[in-house]
Amino acid sequence: MLPEPVAFATVDRWNREIFYRSTSQRNLVTEIKQCFDDLSVEPDCRVIILSAIGKMFCVGLDLQDNLDIFQKLSEHEDVARKCKILESVIRKYQNSMTSIEKCAKPVIAAVHSACIGSGVDMICAADIRYCSSDAWFQIKEVDIGMAADVGTLQRFPKIIGSDSLVRELVYTARKFPATEALQCGFVNCVFDSQESLLNKSIELAEEIASKSPVAVQSSKLSLVYSRDHSVEEGLDHIAMHNKTMLQSEDFINAATSQATRGDPPVFSKL
Repeated sequence: MLPEPVAFATVDRWNREIFYRSTSQRNLVTEIKQCFDDLSVEPDCRVIILSAIGKMFCVGLDLQDNLDIFQKLSEHEDVARKCKILESVIRKYQNSMTSIEKCAKPVIAAVHSACIGSGVDMICAADIRYCSSDAWFQIKEVDIGMAADVGTLQRFPKIIGSDSLVRELVYTARKFPATEALQCGFVNCVFDSQESLLNKSIELAEEIASKSPVAVQSSKLSLVYSRDHSVEEGLDHIAMHNKTMLQSEDFINAATSQATRGDPPVFSKL
């Protein structure tokens, strides 16, 4: 039984569903965004574990899902109108994955087996990545004649820090195993089994959930902002934010507990 502040967002790729808070939805791309938008403002939720059911974490883009797009394109001869349709589809996918990054709550990706194409897009937008030893990853898009356009090319280089390795993995679409993902910093930890992966993910989520939600959510906001801005801009951003948040009861209660070595404070919902 999960503690109340920890939510599971579980992808069922084969049935094109995502389950959260005991619900299931259709149209996976749309519902990923709905899921993380909902959980972002859910006061009971403080941490989210992103996982998947089935033999694989994510097998990538299902071309069958996009047959209607090709149908719409065939209805137009003009390139501008075709471009408008394609841009709309691309933006829909981009917004879906970005909702994970924009979610106010930390997201822990727990990856098992294959994580291909859009699966890599998805976990690149997460805060923390764990995987099981059977996990492997593949930036697959060049194999289907396209450049990745949903976030991997923008986020993956900033995660692993090696421009050369990024280019190798992108240009060749080669698979890389859990050991290599750990070595290059794409994942934090590798676990022997899917069971231990999920147990450790829950353990981490519980620890984060025990902290001040004001502090954790403010930290995520600052980290995401600072990644794409200068140090000076990042400092200005957190100064503007903290001049409000340092007046929160969370800061007073946590600081008092630390100073007096009292019991850990219990933080109210946010």
